[in-house]
Amino acid sequence: MTSLRGSTASIAETEADGQYSHRLFEDGVALTEQYKATSTNLDDLVTAISKLRRAVERTPEDHPDMALRLSWLDHSLWLHFKRTGDLQDLDEAISMEHRALELTPEGHPDMPVRLANLAEQRALDLIPEGHPDMARRLTNLSASMHSRFEHTGDLQDIAQAISMKQRALELTPEGHPDMAERLANLGTSIHSHFEHTGDLQDLAQAISMKQRALELTPEGHPDMAQRLANLGTSIDSRFEHTGDLQIIAEAISMKRRAVDLTPEGHPDMASRLAGVGSSLWYRFERTGDLQDLAEAISAHQRALELTAEGHPDMASRLAGLSSSLRSRFNSTGDLDDLAEAISADQRALELTPEGHPVMAGRLAGLGTSLWSRFHSTGDLQVLAEAISAEQRALEFTPGGHPDMAWRLSNLSSSLWSRFKRIGDLQDLAEAISAEQRALELTPDGHPEMAVRLANLGASLRSRFKRTGDLQDLAEAISAGQRALELTPEGHPDMALQISNLANSFETRFGSIGEIHDLTEALSKYRMSANYTFGPPDIRLKAAKNWARILKTYNPRSPDILTAFDTALRLTTLTTTLDQVLENRYSRLVDTSGIALQAASAAFALERVDKALEWLEQGRCLVWRQLTSLRTPLDNLRRHDSQLADRFLELSKRLEGAGSVRIAARSAMSMSEKVSLEDQARVHVRSAREWDDLLVKVRATPGFERFLEPSPWSTLLPYLPEAGHAIIINVDARRCDAIVLSAGRSTPLHMPLPSFSLAKCNQYRKDLTNHLQAHDYRERGSTVAMAPERGDEFRGVRKLNHATVQEILRGLWKDLVKPIIQELGIENIPAASTEAAPRIWWCPTGPLSFLPIHAAGIYASAGTECLLDYAVSSYTPTIAALTDRVRNARPIQKAVSGLFMTCQPNAPGRSHIPGTTTEVQSIYDLATTNGLRAERFDESAITPTTCLDAMERFSSIHLACHAYQDATNPLESRFLFHNGSLDLLAILQRNLRNADLAFLSACQTGTGAEKLPDEAVHLAAGMLAAGYRRVVATMWAIQDEHAPHVAKDFYQYLLKHRDPAHASGFDGTHSARALHHATQELRSRLRKCNNSDRSLLAWIPYVHFGY
Repeated sequence: MTSLRGSTASIAETEADGQYSHRLFEDGVALTEQYKATSTNLDDLVTAISKLRRAVERTPEDHPDMALRLSWLDHSLWLHFKRTGDLQDLDEAISMEHRALELTPEGHPDMPVRLANLAEQRALDLIPEGHPDMARRLTNLSASMHSRFEHTGDLQDIAQAISMKQRALELTPEGHPDMAERLANLGTSIHSHFEHTGDLQDLAQAISMKQRALELTPEGHPDMAQRLANLGTSIDSRFEHTGDLQIIAEAISMKRRAVDLTPEGHPDMASRLAGVGSSLWYRFERTGDLQDLAEAISAHQRALELTAEGHPDMASRLAGLSSSLRSRFNSTGDLDDLAEAISADQRALELTPEGHPVMAGRLAGLGTSLWSRFHSTGDLQVLAEAISAEQRALEFTPGGHPDMAWRLSNLSSSLWSRFKRIGDLQDLAEAISAEQRALELTPDGHPEMAVRLANLGASLRSRFKRTGDLQDLAEAISAGQRALELTPEGHPDMALQISNLANSFETRFGSIGEIHDLTEALSKYRMSANYTFGPPDIRLKAAKNWARILKTYNPRSPDILTAFDTALRLTTLTTTLDQVLENRYSRLVDTSGIALQAASAAFALERVDKALEWLEQGRCLVWRQLTSLRTPLDNLRRHDSQLADRFLELSKRLEGAGSVRIAARSAMSMSEKVSLEDQARVHVRSAREWDDLLVKVRATPGFERFLEPSPWSTLLPYLPEAGHAIIINVDARRCDAIVLSAGRSTPLHMPLPSFSLAKCNQYRKDLTNHLQAHDYRERGSTVAMAPERGDEFRGVRKLNHATVQEILRGLWKDLVKPIIQELGIENIPAASTEAAPRIWWCPTGPLSFLPIHAAGIYASAGTECLLDYAVSSYTPTIAALTDRVRNARPIQKAVSGLFMTCQPNAPGRSHIPGTTTEVQSIYDLATTNGLRAERFDESAITPTTCLDAMERFSSIHLACHAYQDATNPLESRFLFHNGSLDLLAILQRNLRNADLAFLSACQTGTGAEKLPDEAVHLAAGMLAAGYRRVVATMWAIQDEHAPHVAKDFYQYLLKHRDPAHASGFDGTHSARALHHATQELRSRLRKCNNSDRSLLAWIPYVHFGY
């Protein structure tokens, strides 16, 4: 009885397990089908696998449904593998199918289906010829083979997949509903085979299959988007091998249409966006169109934003973004782009499993990004990492792979770069060998053939320079000529290829002196500089070389004027409105000094008119751009109000976009990066529209020269009447002055043979050392006054260079006095009532940092200095001065007045109590004289409220600390108790009623060392923002003296104001007022006997503007 009862219980238990496992199986099947219907909710599939696993676990091995349940578990795991790329899923799926086969008896009707995923021949042997399921089973098996190939790279797998798909297609009758899908699938497999072999016949066949599939796909079909995207990918590959722009335009159009057809939230949206990004990037690489690149980056970022962590395509999408960011870095020099590219490459590499076929590509991409960083930073460790990554990439690249040549060429470039840096001939030999191998693997007609030939030529030329082997140089020239022949017209690399060939000819001329080579070099540099397409910095370099050769070998040639004209035109193209201000300034560092060299050449040819034109057009480029965006449009509005309104709208948009700070992107989320990139795309698009609109305006009669640089002759009618404007050009070859005077019809040229660039640089260096020794870092710093001799001179280090007196004496004797004498300006006695003439100094190069206004002899026996002859002002350009004369206007009564603030306690800075005294005395003066005045002290004002006050008052007085940022000039700023007011914020305000700004702070007239001709300082920023005149400082001022200078300044202004407008306030006499105030300070300091210390106390006060 007991055993019977036990037996009955076991039977009941088995029946319960069977029912439960059956329920689990049915639920798993239902969830799998549900996932297949939507392809969205991966959780459904995960739950299905879990249920099917449990069903299998609870099913006895001899159960008749075990094989079926194993097959369904295999199917679900296969679907999960396709979605996630997890090879563990694939292994488990194969294991389940093996078990299912073992349990399936010979002759069972399901045997062919189960065999289909493992062994084609056995499965097909069991299917009778003509069976309607043959094509479907071939298609299913080929899909498995294709997927396995994608993870192993085994060409046998993809060959089998193609063979099966071709047989399936042959068995599919015309008009069959699956015909389009099978054509598309075959095209995809053939394309994959092409990607690993480079066989162009494969590519043509893939495109043909995909085109036929597309033709058979009706409008509105759910697979239309996928087929468009897939065909676009193959067309991309054809473009890579032909360079035909019509082909890539077709690919972009297809892929964009695929995105348009893809609903939001669709799982394929990310891949389709990434596809659009890739095609746009390909086109950018061919055309250099930054609009394409901006859109490519945006598409890649959006694709990444939609890609879930752990998705198998995450790595490839990161790599795609990296390529686009790296290209933009190469075009704009934005280091944030490069940092993000490297980060994306590193992440992509981390996500790629060892042994994966794409590992080589990931390593190659990282190597290229690291090479770009080396070229930016010069860090040899970074270059070593780039070479290591590229060498590993080659190790992982199988023989015959179509990317082998590209990877060899990249390694060659990196090895050549290291040779150029450290001179190891072994590196150069390996670079040449790698490039030669790359060329051997590059088929005729391949678009990369030209650049590889050019690279080989550069390496051979480098070896010639080390070894003197003329055979290397002959081969370099031959390679360069072939590269030129193979580069299609309009290609952005054409200018570089021409320039490289010119370099080789010039090198051979230097070796053997054959005049033909020099003529060829000159011709090629000229051709490169004048080529219409390609990066402007490449063409600019060619123009500089063109001018250099002429200056060296034929300095009297009039062609030198054409060369410099071209160079200056190209300089403006390197800093365009589609860049933010920060990037424009950084790019100008590389072109600094070209205008000065050009002017020097023009002086040598006695073309003072050209020298003046170039000094005006080639300096202060960013200020000129800002001015052009704010140009009055009254005349244009009278002619076409809609055109004027659109132009104004775009100008405002560009000014705002250009003023945006470059934010560090490392901490941003992807959605924030996408938003930032959208802004960048709008910026690029607006700049292009602005250029197009400019062409339209200039096509209008009467506006042919709208916003073009004015001819020098247009400056003369608007020169100030009471003085002279003097530009001083400082160049290594010569120094010259140009004097412009009201009433004079031509510029006066004055060579300065006693002055030189070497003297100028030495004076500047000596003055800098004095300022550092005397601790002139900020307002409020003090060093004890001491005798000029003896060990008791406390607080100042002894210096082994020119004293301040000697610097000022040199400026006087070699520079200023010859000009004063030539102009016939007489010394004006102190007791004279005669008004001293005005001089507006426009210095160039390092002279911009020297105090011309204080030039003189300051000796105990007596002094002779410029202050005894004239009242000095400075102007960034002559046009900046004449514009203020031309646009002279009365100050509106509603805004006439003085706003002032003192900030004695800026955080982190020394206490400057004198600012409080200073502002109080000015405020008392103003109110006593009935002026409209307002003051805020310390925390009562913020940078924003100060900007608002600048709009409400015609004049301002800022008594505070200031900071000149030499590395990022737009960050130069005034320091308040609550925050800081920077130059960028000031530029973003259009201060139409601005008249006078007194900047009683430190370094407000100090430019950036690397950009001496851009006048990037707070004083120039105030002029650009709309102020007509600015009082500023060249270095730190003493807190004890500043209140006296300010009070004397305003007393003079009030004493000399127009009686007809006694209640108003303007700065018309501000230059004379500052002249008077500094003379008063000199008088107070005379007890110090013109010591360096006392000179440094009054010299820094300078006047800018009209």
